[in-house]
Amino acid sequence: MRRRTMFFYTEALINEIVPDQPDPSAAKAMQEILGGHYGEMRTMMQFSFQSSNFRGPATQYRDLIRGIFLEEISHVELVQTTINKLLDGSGRSDKGENEPLLANAPGDGQTYHYIIGAQSSLPVDSSGNPWNGSWVYDHGNLVSNLLDNLVLEATGTLQKSRIYEMSTNKTFRETLAFLMVRDNAHQNAYAKALETLGVNWGKVLPVPDYDLTQYPECRKYIERGWHNAQFNFRLDPTRIGEIFQGESPGRHGGTLKVEPPPAGFPVPQMPERVSEHSPGIPRELTGAARS
Repeated sequence: MRRRTMFFYTEALINEIVPDQPDPSAAKAMQEILGGHYGEMRTMMQFSFQSSNFRGPATQYRDLIRGIFLEEISHVELVQTTINKLLDGSGRSDKGENEPLLANAPGDGQTYHYIIGAQSSLPVDSSGNPWNGSWVYDHGNLVSNLLDNLVLEATGTLQKSRIYEMSTNKTFRETLAFLMVRDNAHQNAYAKALETLGVNWGKVLPVPDYDLTQYPECRKYIERGWHNAQFNFRLDPTRIGEIFQGESPGRHGGTLKVEPPPAGFPVPQMPERVSEHSPGIPRELTGAARS
């Protein structure tokens, strides 16, 4: 029987966007989490290729990697929305009527956010370098792939912990905290998969395992057990639970479990920026009142 792959979408974010003031410099730092070497675009694409290219009947490992890939799609959307919220409204000037609208917009931020993105996210890292597909690793060997995935998730947590210290903005920190906890869960998943294959990864590869409770925003997610949960986005049967079960290999202990994803949170609607021609839809086509 021919295998089919299709996707369904619910318009809801995997985590909430906590409101705060615009912060262009925080948005610039957050771009590393979106389009950087160890960012969410890479994890999404790496796990996509590894799961689609998987060979052989041990599909419980394919299902595990694919399950994490599906969640990473929602992570990309969450980070994009966070960057958008950090940027939106940051171009306003209160220096007087004759001041150019975007005169104070870049500041310590990413100029391309305004020139190209109209105050929204871009597929680049924090220095403005385009996302690079050559970062995607799929060696075709399961153990090799799992080891690289483990390092990728651990390094992602490390970078997020550093970026967390770059701003106290609540929008910024809440998204980072959620992603740090979920990176930890995925790190546990790949570590557990390696153990089932007889790889004593803790001695071969001593990956740092962070005490996430030191970050206040992380604590509620730890209390929910999301550091030990694999969210199941599949509508059809999956073998994820054959791998993701038993005692957690992480420092926080507990038991690994597969559970449904969060119910979701509203996707904020970005206001029009008429002076920046965004979205640039003619008035007569929408009938909407414009400021």
